[in-house]
Amino acid sequence: MKVQAGLLAVVLVGSLAACGSGGGGAGDADAAAKARGPITIWYSNNAEEVAWGKQMVAAWNAAHADQKVTAQEIPTGKSSEEVIGAAITAGNAPCLIFNTSPASVSQFQKQGGLVPLDSFPDGKQYIEDRSGDVAQQYKSADGKYYQLPWKSNPVMIFYNKKAFAKAGIDTTNPPLKTYDEFLATSRKVVASKAAKVAIYPAPSNEFYQSWFDFYPLYAAETGGKQLVADGKSTFASDEGKKVAGFWQTMYKDKLASPEKYTGDAFVDGTAAMAVVGPWAIATYKGKVDWGVVPVPTSTGKPANEIHTFSDAKNVGMYSSCKNRGTAWDVLKFATSQDQDGKFLAASGQMPLRKDVATTYADYFTKNPDYKVFADQASRTVEVPNVPNSITIWQTFRDAYSKSVIFGQEDPGSALDGAAQKVDQLVKQS
Repeated sequence: MKVQAGLLAVVLVGSLAACGSGGGGAGDADAAAKARGPITIWYSNNAEEVAWGKQMVAAWNAAHADQKVTAQEIPTGKSSEEVIGAAITAGNAPCLIFNTSPASVSQFQKQGGLVPLDSFPDGKQYIEDRSGDVAQQYKSADGKYYQLPWKSNPVMIFYNKKAFAKAGIDTTNPPLKTYDEFLATSRKVVASKAAKVAIYPAPSNEFYQSWFDFYPLYAAETGGKQLVADGKSTFASDEGKKVAGFWQTMYKDKLASPEKYTGDAFVDGTAAMAVVGPWAIATYKGKVDWGVVPVPTSTGKPANEIHTFSDAKNVGMYSSCKNRGTAWDVLKFATSQDQDGKFLAASGQMPLRKDVATTYADYFTKNPDYKVFADQASRTVEVPNVPNSITIWQTFRDAYSKSVIFGQEDPGSALDGAAQKVDQLVKQS
């Protein structure tokens, strides 16, 4: 299945220009916080984001000749976590990375690689004024913000209207609200051969794959609960086991496939549904006649009560940056109401700010396909910002894959076992 835009964008460490060397004590940090001058930033290699990034940098540079921003796409490499981590160690990370994965923040923070944005006099207020209550999910264990909540792609269920019509399913209001409805609809799709499978989440074992099968439905079922909360795992609950049971049935009844797929199963017509965010609208244009609904819940909650996974990417300021005064000013400029509007128009991704639907009402009037995502963006759940975040997700994924996808263990027992391991990991610093 095609990987989500911006998902774990990879970077290559090497002879990349950076803001300056790391190290130094509190005095150096205080001086850096006020220092202004040239900086370097990285942004995603997604074409729409590149276009936005270039205009943003050009606008900044036109007004700040003495504080020039040098920007580049994030080059491809093996994995973002390993490579950014290596850049932190080497002291040659850029000042800002406009694609910092929230799951990686605790790791980068532990390395001493991130600047707490609260260290700027207006840092905490700026973040919370811009993002509202959702900002709380991005605080680290010490109560500080090491990331600025930037953009989200709230995931929902896309469905192929032609496939549904072939299967005799209502294409305007398809029965997908409850697990029972979703399963019955899926069986119709497969029985009618409208598609080979109903839906095709990636069955591979990378830690982040659970963000696009289990986690959205778990967020919806629990009313917005994270995988870990208050220092303990939450997923071995009745709600978590209901979600796991639903997906187990999807695989057991061959409504989803455990086989890896090269390409995009939804675009190819192999699957009649997909779990994706608004970035996909441009991808599907002219290829699929699609509709979209919220993820299902066991009882069929109304749409305005359903939470989902945010698929957010944020902005981190890296400690190798010498001219942090400029970096902070650039960060605020790039996430201003004006630039957020330009970003929305360029990419269709939702800025993580309050009242997106009303702030950019003209955009949604002209682009009604995106309106439902603006509403959903107000009810999103992020990965928990806890120590050992990636190891926690991998531990969960290992148990989920073995039991739910491949049927080698009872899902309830698998979740119980994973919860014990995760509880230990959360306690470790």
